[in-house]
Amino acid sequence: MEGDRRVGVAVDFSACSKKALKWAVDNVVRDGDHLILVTVRPQGNYEQGEMQLWETTGSPLIPLNELAESYTMKKYGLKPDPETLDILSCAARQKQIVVVMKIYWGDAREKVCEAIDNIPLSCLVIGNRGLGSIKRAIMGSVSNYVVNNGSCPITVVKGES
Repeated sequence: MEGDRRVGVAVDFSACSKKALKWAVDNVVRDGDHLILVTVRPQGNYEQGEMQLWETTGSPLIPLNELAESYTMKKYGLKPDPETLDILSCAARQKQIVVVMKIYWGDAREKVCEAIDNIPLSCLVIGNRGLGSIKRAIMGSVSNYVVNNGSCPITVVKGES
């Protein structure tokens, strides 16, 4: 079974998602696993044909070496920070894991749950911004929604308070 695990981490390149990624690499990912970064972009009017094709199914899996290419990330409208790329490169090298990213477009809560089923993921690690109960009720919590609706084991890594 080793090597068949697909560990997902929901990332938006914020401080709390970076903390979740570090936690997943340190505590969940084992040698030979697949580390799959799931990111969700806001719904938009994309004119490029590829984006229209991928709007419902998500992008193809993007390998780690392409995550560092500015052309590829510009194409998807992402700006991964150097620290995140360094975490991923070190983990891939030290733990002999495969790192890929899948991008979805739409509501983050629904798309992360779709990713769990469509990829499929063995487990998911997601960050939490630490909103108070009032802000969470008004704005909604992606992590809370995913915990209640996701179909795999989910770990929420608490953000800085």
